[in-house]
Amino acid sequence: MRLAAPGRLRFSQVSTFEVTYGGGEANVAISLANFEQDAVFVTRVPRNPFGDAVVQTLRARGVDTSFVARGGDRLGIYFLEVGASQRPSVVVYDRAGSAISEVSPDDFDWKSIFRGAQWFHVTGITPALSPGAAAAALEACRTAQAAGLTVSCDLNYRKKLWSPAQAQACMTGLMEYVTVAIGNEEDAEKVFGIRAEGADVSAGAVSNAGYEKVAKTLADRFGLKTVAITLRESRSADDNGWTALLLHEGAIYQSRRYDVHIVDRVGGGDAFAAGLIYGMVNGRGPQEALEFAVAASCLKHTIVGDANLASIAEVEALMKGDASGRVQR
Repeated sequence: MRLAAPGRLRFSQVSTFEVTYGGGEANVAISLANFEQDAVFVTRVPRNPFGDAVVQTLRARGVDTSFVARGGDRLGIYFLEVGASQRPSVVVYDRAGSAISEVSPDDFDWKSIFRGAQWFHVTGITPALSPGAAAAALEACRTAQAAGLTVSCDLNYRKKLWSPAQAQACMTGLMEYVTVAIGNEEDAEKVFGIRAEGADVSAGAVSNAGYEKVAKTLADRFGLKTVAITLRESRSADDNGWTALLLHEGAIYQSRRYDVHIVDRVGGGDAFAAGLIYGMVNGRGPQEALEFAVAASCLKHTIVGDANLASIAEVEALMKGDASGRVQR
């Protein structure tokens, strides 16, 4: 559950919060369902009205919830204070003791879940929640690989959930089963100590050559077929440059760059992951799949809430250069 301070108010100013539901893998599932793909989301939520709201939200967006487990006492929460100009957005987590943090590998029949599936996606947020969640994520990746699925992992390092040492210890084992790794300009450094030369994230400076080396190092270290890295030029809380690069089977691809005026940046990386998965599953070449992913995530920055609700047609129009924002009548 996301509880956001309305407008640009600070936490100390609010008397009400705006409620939406989301999360790393859930956002990817919603986006893929919106792209007319069969998407199944696996989690554990409490058997109470908030757990019901999660399931209803996913179903309303076309996501299969057949394997959502029910149990535990509470739904995880995060609070969002939206930044402005030079004031950054702030996230406060309240996820200890949540239903998903109390899972174990035995709570899910992964062989049944993966029957007939092509692709499994997980993020680094889930294993950060607890040792049980980490074990469940590892078992899921192991079983998915054994079943012949493509396994993608968005590193998604969150410093408020665990330390770099904890992340590296856990994610190193998980990467053994991953085919496609996805990250932003900081993830590889925070999780695996792989730093991009010539980059200064705090100053909004990214180095394409530096991140090409990061992608190649990740691929070599873990035997990855594909590595995608989103590159955000953070000029302010309102305006970013947005691009990405893709390493696929040894070749490097660079996307078009977008100047983004941000409405809601939460979930931008998830929108990118979903766009990349969509492109690769549907046989688009590496360059086209990358361009689709970047355009999809660009549009997500204009949509309130965690999930990307842009359509295939809207993404493709942006890919073709229609960035005018003119009213569609």
